[in-house]
Amino acid sequence: MPFGECMITPQDVAYQLGLPVDGSYVSGCLSEFQIYIQGGRPAWVWFEELLGVVPPPSQVQKYAVNCSWFQETFGECPEGADEETVRQYAPRLEEMGTYSWSSAALAWLYRCMCRVANRNVIKLAGPLQLLQSWIFWRFPRFRPAGFETFSWPLASRWSGYNPSSSKKGPRVQMWRLWIDRLQDREMPYNSPDVLQVVHPEVLEPRHMALWRSVTLLIYFAVIEWHQIDRVLPQFGGVQPRPHPALNIDFLMSKDGRGGDRWFPYHLQKWHLHWESRAESVLRFDVVADPGPSHEFLEWWSQHRKRFLSPDPHLGDPRAVAIPVEASQRGAGRVPEMDRPDDVPDRRRVERRARVGTRRS
Repeated sequence: MPFGECMITPQDVAYQLGLPVDGSYVSGCLSEFQIYIQGGRPAWVWFEELLGVVPPPSQVQKYAVNCSWFQETFGECPEGADEETVRQYAPRLEEMGTYSWSSAALAWLYRCMCRVANRNVIKLAGPLQLLQSWIFWRFPRFRPAGFETFSWPLASRWSGYNPSSSKKGPRVQMWRLWIDRLQDREMPYNSPDVLQVVHPEVLEPRHMALWRSVTLLIYFAVIEWHQIDRVLPQFGGVQPRPHPALNIDFLMSKDGRGGDRWFPYHLQKWHLHWESRAESVLRFDVVADPGPSHEFLEWWSQHRKRFLSPDPHLGDPRAVAIPVEASQRGAGRVPEMDRPDDVPDRRRVERRARVGTRRS
């Protein structure tokens, strides 16, 4: 944003999709997992045992099942099914609620957004309904008209939204201009209204520490480091000049492609970080007027591209002075937190040292 960074948090995923925040990490391996689990069975044997049918080959891509086929097949309870028929499957699904699915969804969304930032990538994958619903909820000026009925989870509110594909170019220019003209008072999370819509079954008081922790997001081998110290205004603090971003290039190159491993063992160090997540609570002062500090905004202007629109569309707002409110907030205090070691991707350098170059 023109006034600093902003990001989706696990708390947002709980609100938008109704997925649990706390719990076990979602990990394992991508294929042949039965060889790692005692008494394990091949994936499709387990699928048939659980649901009573195997999807036809035309409805399967590797280990993903076509959603439309799944909806057509299991969208309604079979005619004549009694309570005993339904109950025999329910106990096997109880453990599904013990995993941190919100972290899994968020880790995959982060990875997909990183990929789409590359020049040669033209399509964005991932849980995009989460991204869209988060934008509409946190930035009221971007909401489409006609969707005022409140529902739970929040993402279901926009389920019928289908934007027109016409006039795509002008619409992109308009949205960029709206983002460039956002003021720091429009920083998401400044409004207390969101705390009044918490569904009691989703978040409990013991999860409060996780909202403000430096959370590691794990989805199979997709690992993202959730650097909350860079977005303190979202949590009621003053944003100081941030630490350098954590370098996890090596982990960013890991997503299970090109070979299968048992990730809880292969990436054991990072799974241990997840297990001790409640001990990594971010400590900072909560203030009545959260937002970016004067020091941060000066740094932000020097090191970031503050605006998306070209100069002619903006009317050149770059001459606008830093708001007086920012100088009144002070410099902010750098939060205390434990940082793991950087893990840059040195595979190419190490291989060159081991086997040499073409010339050598």
